[in-house]
Amino acid sequence: MTFTINGEVFDSEPRSGQSLRTFIRDQQHFEVKKGCDTGDCGACSVLVDGTPVHSCVYPAFRVEGKDVTTAAGLGLPGDLSPVQQKFVDHAAFQCGFCTAGMVVTASTFDDADMNDLPRLLKGNLCRCTGYRAIDEAIDHVHTDSCGVELEPHAREAGAPLPESRTTPVIKTRPRASGADTPLIEAPPIDAPSVDAPSIESPASGAPIGTSVGAPAGERVVSGQEPFTLDVAIPGLLHLVVLKSPHAHARITAIDTTRASALPGVHAVLTYEHSPQTLFSTARHESRLDDPDDTLILDHVVRYRGQRIAAVVAESVGIAEAAARLIEVEYEVLPAVFDPHLSTLDGAPSIHGDKNATTSRIVDPQHNLVAELHGEYGDVAKGLADAAHTVSGTWQTQRVAHTHLETHATIGWIDEADRLVLRTSSQVPFLVQTEICRLFDRDPSTVRVFTARVGGGFGGKQEILTEDIVSLAVLATGRPVQYEFTREDEFTLSPTRHPMEVQVTLGADAAGLLTAMKVELLSDTGAYGNHGPGTMYHSCSESISLYNAPNKRVDARCVYTNNVPSGAFRGYGLGQVIFAIESALDELARVTGIDPFELRRLNSVTATDPLIVTHVEGDDLILGGYGLDQCLDLAEQALARGNSAVAPAGAEWRVGQGMASSMIATMPPRGHFSEVTVTADADGGYTIGVGTAEFGNGTTTVHTQLAATALSTSPSHIRVKQSDTDAARYDTGAFGSAGTVVAGKAVLAAAQALARQLRQLAADRTQTAPDDWTLDDGTLSSADRRLSISELVAPDGLTATANEDGARRSIAFNVHAFRVAVNTLTGEVLILQSIQTADAGFVLNPAQLRGQIEGGVAQAIGSALYEEIINDGEGTVLTTVLRNYHIPQLSDLPVTEVYFADTRDPLGPFGAKSMSEAPYNPVAPALANAVADAIGRRPMELPMSRDRIWRLLQN
Repeated sequence: MTFTINGEVFDSEPRSGQSLRTFIRDQQHFEVKKGCDTGDCGACSVLVDGTPVHSCVYPAFRVEGKDVTTAAGLGLPGDLSPVQQKFVDHAAFQCGFCTAGMVVTASTFDDADMNDLPRLLKGNLCRCTGYRAIDEAIDHVHTDSCGVELEPHAREAGAPLPESRTTPVIKTRPRASGADTPLIEAPPIDAPSVDAPSIESPASGAPIGTSVGAPAGERVVSGQEPFTLDVAIPGLLHLVVLKSPHAHARITAIDTTRASALPGVHAVLTYEHSPQTLFSTARHESRLDDPDDTLILDHVVRYRGQRIAAVVAESVGIAEAAARLIEVEYEVLPAVFDPHLSTLDGAPSIHGDKNATTSRIVDPQHNLVAELHGEYGDVAKGLADAAHTVSGTWQTQRVAHTHLETHATIGWIDEADRLVLRTSSQVPFLVQTEICRLFDRDPSTVRVFTARVGGGFGGKQEILTEDIVSLAVLATGRPVQYEFTREDEFTLSPTRHPMEVQVTLGADAAGLLTAMKVELLSDTGAYGNHGPGTMYHSCSESISLYNAPNKRVDARCVYTNNVPSGAFRGYGLGQVIFAIESALDELARVTGIDPFELRRLNSVTATDPLIVTHVEGDDLILGGYGLDQCLDLAEQALARGNSAVAPAGAEWRVGQGMASSMIATMPPRGHFSEVTVTADADGGYTIGVGTAEFGNGTTTVHTQLAATALSTSPSHIRVKQSDTDAARYDTGAFGSAGTVVAGKAVLAAAQALARQLRQLAADRTQTAPDDWTLDDGTLSSADRRLSISELVAPDGLTATANEDGARRSIAFNVHAFRVAVNTLTGEVLILQSIQTADAGFVLNPAQLRGQIEGGVAQAIGSALYEEIINDGEGTVLTTVLRNYHIPQLSDLPVTEVYFADTRDPLGPFGAKSMSEAPYNPVAPALANAVADAIGRRPMELPMSRDRIWRLLQN
């Protein structure tokens, strides 16, 4: 059939039943993405004869004789359409995986549509940004579900992005009734400066500290920035896995004869082909942090959906058909799904075949992965001496990361006989190390790299596709691709750890804490990836934030036959902070002390030790202390209010709440990055850095840091990243380490290169290095100028630096809400949302604001909507995106973002990390506001309408 894509005529016949999305990608138009394949996310949006459609559910045969327009058809880098340019100007993307589809849909809007954007964008989801920047790019204002709009500082395309430390003017768009509420102004709040003379400050006019746009911006909005699968590989085979129908079973026989005989099948792999080396899918700098309890393919399955076999074939369809022909006989084993029952005598032993010492499992026979028991002081006495005590048990749920790019890997053997993996990962170097271990290969024979990664949030700090693809490539000698479906993301990919947290607090009559007791039960599911780490971390900064002379922690992480849990933004802190901050709010009510004041009374100060069950080591410091400012800023903003009002009716009750959080700015026990910065013969500079870009903004910040040190424009900086061939080493993009580890190394390498360039100029001219000044591609002295390109030709000049993460700092966040709750339906309406952040020196204000808004949006989803439901026997019932409610534009409030004025002694130019931190205080602040409104305390997440309604009904 004949049709056009972006004006180019194609004559091609789709396969029977083929969707337009895959058909367009067959024509190598990779700007059309896959986020769901069920018509729910909009990442695949295209125009068909000018009408936006979700191409994943649009039959390909229907475009015969029609014009198809993708994001690339709207405009290309250097010649963007107006809507694409607005997305660039307003930093309206982070990972960018949704952006091509979002831009296509937005291109069809006219002025009449601007009051209906929440409905019109309902089919285009973004997991990263929080939508404010997207809404501003389209309509210049952001409208939340209460009708409150945020007017940006700069309304004109191309104008500088906001630099203020405060959220600007708030106004209202007419509500459904047509009534307007008055405009109010949120005046700037001047936070006190912190004197930090030891911290280097950028020169006036330097790129750092300004809202420099992402280097990939124009490519992202036109769909030209490649993600993992956006590449054509000749001879590519496809991998499909056969999944277990049982929660716990032993394979007694498996017959692949019929599957192997199917035409187009190249290999059928089972546990007989798998290396018998145990490993963990979790990736850390030290692989000993996680239990070795996993095989690539195992003869024992421990949750429904676990891999049984892998089929490698010419197409996904052939592989799926072959998988259905595999005959498997099982011995079904007893299973346990309740973490409370998991460690009891007589419970089924899930990993009883493992050696406790070599696999690093505390008690395999009793399903106990890890535990922490310790006491500082005397908790029993502290509670006995208390004038007030509160106690409660809080429950958090399974949450899906829902990054729009699903897990995927393409592997092949290159011309040097190396195994090459192009993968969607946050940790390419750690993947390389473990693949080498599993397949007994030297690191020189394995290359791992990423393109741009479509979101992560901790979910891609795992090996979930790379291991089985490596096995398939080595078995067939052919390129192999394995891509998770959205259903796989819900049923195979690790989730946020569900936790039950019991908190008991004691305080004297003045409100000072006398004791804190925390008991934790964490369900790590069928495998222990990230189980010990999230358990230990959850009980760290959440507890050490508060001074109490007596503290006790009893924590357990246990196996069940549920889907595995893993790393998720906040890494366990959010679950325990939800409980502790809720208990503190209850203590504030009992004592009659304002919640803000109670935190001021009990929070650590810059001179206090950090104590959990012992005093923390000297690797963790309270540098650039900003909690006091965060509390003040949030309290003042909440008192000032905004123009949002609760709907009319006696059924609506209004309340407000707040919560604090603290987080270390990087993981413990070292986080490493070795970086090169090269002055190239063409006059530009190239950074070689191992960290991955997945919406965390590290590429932008690294560009700014290098440009500042080299006194040049960001446009002269190239970044080669997340490739074991392009950088020396990097632990990975997790634990918010992209700025304070890799960024420090980039800055140090660029500064070293600047010194080398000055020395080279001095050597050439018999002058002193200090006589020379770098200035945008030249070196200048009092009486002469030298071109850097000529100075370093023909081979360039390279400097190297590394950072080991040996010392860590602390960042603080405070969140506050004002809400209205409908007592008849349980609906929670957010009237005001405020987050204050102690981020140190703000390297890129617009980008950091977006990170905070995105973290808040994700946390609101966790707090109100998101939950992976299972049937209590290990079957995940949430299998499509439409049944898993991640926030849409219509769900989110305007979040006012305020920064404390601090400088951190460890971070580059005094910056702190801020990728994970914004998530943590949101759920408890929202729960405290709901409790204030209805007089009853939510004890479990999410606070969905049905749960709030039941709470109201007792």
